[in-house]
This record gives sequence, structure tokens and C-alpha cells, in this order.
Amino acid sequence: MLDRHHWLKRISALDPVRDHVEIHRISAGHEFPWDYTRALEFALFRTYCVPSISALLAATGEFRSRPQKRYDDTALLMAEIAAHGYESARGRSALRVINRAHGHYAISNDDMLYVLSTFVFDPIDWISAYGWRRLHPHEELAAFHYYREVGARMGIRDIPSSFAEFRTFKRGYEESRFVYADSNREIGDYTVGLFAAWFPAFLRPAARVGVRSMMPPAMLDAFGMRPAPALVGVMARAGLRARAFALRFFPARAESALARMPHNRTYPGYPSGYHPDDLGAPPPPADIPAHCLRARPPRS
Repeated sequence: MLDRHHWLKRISALDPVRDHVEIHRISAGHEFPWDYTRALEFALFRTYCVPSISALLAATGEFRSRPQKRYDDTALLMAEIAAHGYESARGRSALRVINRAHGHYAISNDDMLYVLSTFVFDPIDWISAYGWRRLHPHEELAAFHYYREVGARMGIRDIPSSFAEFRTFKRGYEESRFVYADSNREIGDYTVGLFAAWFPAFLRPAARVGVRSMMPPAMLDAFGMRPAPALVGVMARAGLRARAFALRFFPARAESALARMPHNRTYPGYPSGYHPDDLGAPPPPADIPAHCLRARPPRS
């Protein structure tokens, strides 16, 4: 068994700029795999508070017809890049799948930049609140440099050059773009339903309330959802902090959890028998409004 602080010692010895891929792999795969998964779920959920994002998602019909597959594709593609690196063969394949899917649609650079910012800062904020230890400064900076490189390979322009500048961009975007829209509510309801579906039927109503209890007022307003009873939020946060306290006494994880999802709902046994090229969304539906498309690809 590895000493509990084995990976923290390794992180502290690495350079957050030069070694950002390794640091991020350790942080997301060894130290905080469960926390990164939950944080990125909420990061994507948060982006649906922006009407220009939710309207496009509603137009594709993906959340209506196959929400679990869309969730699994996104999670696995990002995990492939983190596990193997954005310059690896599997990492490049995952990026090609992501870019091909995005390339069909008229997505603004600012919206893409905002989504990227949530991938950097939502895990940092989640782990600050519910992680078994505080993030090392190298982990925070490495996450910024890692996603900056990923974003550049996704064709995202004008990515801020500093951690603080990117944080400021994210806050400003949320303050100006989080407003209610029917499409926000539609995609929000589908997503809450997806989260609840992971539980037995008798627990699903409680799961829906639990999800709302973790949402700040700005998100609730943008989705048009009622706040959960205050006691539910208190209990949820207490449970997360109790879990974090218990994890302090566990040995360090020897094997990375990234892209190791044998119980995946859409791709059983992943990654055995699967490749990043097997993932991803289908072409746009024939009835999608023309203004949602960047350029309609020829249909065979």
C-alpha cells in the first residue's frame, strides 16, 4: 500500500507548467477521481444555465432521446484525454471525436470558452469544499495549463493567459449570461432526471431534491427550479465532508481510475474492446433549425 501522501509528494516535486499533464493525471486519477467526476457533472450542468448553450442542446434532441449516452460519451472522451495525454494516440482520437461533433454546430467561441472554464474551476471549487485534502497550488495551476492546451486543440480562441484572468472571465460570464430560458428548464429537467435514474425507483424523488440542494441560487433561478429544503442541503454537505474526513485514513490509490469504467451504462466493460472512435454523438438530426448548424454536412 502507498503512503497517503505519496502522490502529494510527487506533485510538489513537479513543475505545474512543464509537467501539467502528469500532475492533472495524478490529481484526477489517483487523488480525487470521485470528486472530479462529480465536479465535472455539475460543471456541465452549470453550463446549461446559459440560454445559447441550452437552446442548441435542446435543438439536437440528444438530452430528450439518449441522455445517458451523451453523458457517458462526454465523460469517457475527457477521461481518455486525461488518462493518456492530449498528444497520445488515444488522446488525439478523443479530440477528433469531440471536434467532429462540435464542428457541425454554430457554437460561439465565448460559449466554448465558458464551458472550458468550468472544467478548470468547478473541480477546484468542489475539492476545496469536499476534498479529503486541499489542492496543492501545483494542482490548480496544472489544471489551468492542461485545459488551456486541450482548449487550443479544440480550436477555442482567446483563452486567457493566466489563472486569475480565466477565473475572472468565468465569473463575469455567469453574472451576465445566467438568465432563465425555457430551454434551460428543459435541459435542466432532463439532466436532473438522468442523475435520479441512477438510483432505485423509491429513492429517485429524494435524489431530485438532493441535486437541487447542491445548486446555488443563480443556477436555481436560471433553471426556474425551487430551492430544496435547507435541511437537505445541510445533510448533503455534511455527508460529503464526512466522506472526505474518512478518506484521510485510506492508503493512496495505486492505479489511476481514469478511463477505467467497467460498469459504464452505455459501454459495458469500458475500456476493454472499445476505442475513442466508438464514442460521440451522431450527425445532426434532419429537422434541426438551420441557424443551429455551422455548415450542414452532406448526407449519404
